[in-house]
Amino acid sequence: MTRNLQSTATLHNGVQMPWFGLGVFKAEEGSEVVDSVRTAIKQGYRSIDTAAIYRNESGVGRGIREGLAETGLSREDLFITSKVWNADLGYKSTLAAYEASLAKLGLDYLDLYLIHWPVKGKYKEAWRALEAIYADGRVKAIGVSNFNIHHLEDVMKDAKVSPMVNQVEYHPYLSQQELLAFCQAHNIQLEAWSPLMQGGLLDHPVLREIAGNHGKSVAQVILRWDLQHGVVTIPKSTKESRIIENANIFDFELSSEEITRIDELNRNQRIGPDPDNFNF
Repeated sequence: MTRNLQSTATLHNGVQMPWFGLGVFKAEEGSEVVDSVRTAIKQGYRSIDTAAIYRNESGVGRGIREGLAETGLSREDLFITSKVWNADLGYKSTLAAYEASLAKLGLDYLDLYLIHWPVKGKYKEAWRALEAIYADGRVKAIGVSNFNIHHLEDVMKDAKVSPMVNQVEYHPYLSQQELLAFCQAHNIQLEAWSPLMQGGLLDHPVLREIAGNHGKSVAQVILRWDLQHGVVTIPKSTKESRIIENANIFDFELSSEEITRIDELNRNQRIGPDPDNFNF
């Protein structure tokens, strides 16, 4: 399945999405985000995930241009994701938000565009807009973020195109097993944001023990656990050493017993908002 950093999952429309990418949530606009994106591309990353609300799309775009120039890769070698923010959910406003993200990134198209949160009464109109952008061939794939099963069912009821991706909070304390099973049954690729729980699991004794067995870091074990569950993962880092370390997970495999031990750490504990109870 995941042999190297360029290995891809096939979305239900045939588009190839890298299993592993760089998240840039909280990476500051300017040199911090530019450097992390450029470094990731130089280190073999092919997938970069941003969002309008991160307010760093311009820097991401610059990092992409610099990374391409330094590696000789072309735009088509990369997989770039952004997301429409809640204030822009609506048919026309979502279309406009897509154009605004492209302009900031300096790109002609995105590989994946997501609805960031399931705002009640608004996300279905936004989905119609994503379908229109997709039908026009202006985006390679469309999906959602932070959608629970009932949100997905609601969208799919009227959708012409069902979501290709659902990006959610996913880590050993929130393993979302029912949601993962639902997405797999409906050919929706689950993707993990905050896979390392913002560093909150790095001292966990079970994870440290498993990491020791493989001569790996706890972060590497968690990211490998994502992949072995068939979940795309996008850890955020701005440090070059961590960007390299996070991606060094293709030379070992967790046993089924180790996977089960990690699964059993689940507490349904979130660090982000609850998709059924948020007010922004």
